[in-house]
Amino acid sequence: MIGRISGKLVAKHPPRIMVDVGGVGYELDVPMSTFYQLPATGNEVTLLTHLIVREDAHQLYGFSTEQEQHVFRQLLRISGVGARTALAVLSGMSVADLHHAVREQDGGRLTRVPGIGKKTAERLLLELRDKLELATVAATAAAGAASSGNDIVNALLALGYNDREAAWAVKQLSAGTGVTEGIRQALKLLSKQ
Repeated sequence: MIGRISGKLVAKHPPRIMVDVGGVGYELDVPMSTFYQLPATGNEVTLLTHLIVREDAHQLYGFSTEQEQHVFRQLLRISGVGARTALAVLSGMSVADLHHAVREQDGGRLTRVPGIGKKTAERLLLELRDKLELATVAATAAAGAASSGNDIVNALLALGYNDREAAWAVKQLSAGTGVTEGIRQALKLLSKQ
């Protein structure tokens, strides 16, 4: 799988771009949030990617941040949501806005995105509720110590706590907390609830 691409940006035609890597031009579809952050053509660019292989095509999608890439992949896991819909969601709202809409269960924000109707918005809110919360914890933990944050979440999940409880507990921990101490502190916090 192609995970990242670096090269010269040679064409920009929203939402498609072309990146020249060693003489090979790769076409990528990008969300508008990434498109607006691209440099002028002729400059070097590095993007995280997601490759979708179908019987009739190989489609490469590019993202400027890990959060966009992760949310795109979470959206693809939802029944009835394809790459075009996932790209539309990321083009119509930022990752932070999507997190907020899911946290507040605000379907109105999602229906403002072209191509997202009321039923699709409700399905997205339902399916993403726990997935994005856990992703937020992972991103927060990554700022300090990604592997220890994920290990703490995994330990709490193995002990029977749900995603929201584990996410809440890890958010309460100070940055740089070790795995063993983090689990101990998280268990104390959860026992007080």
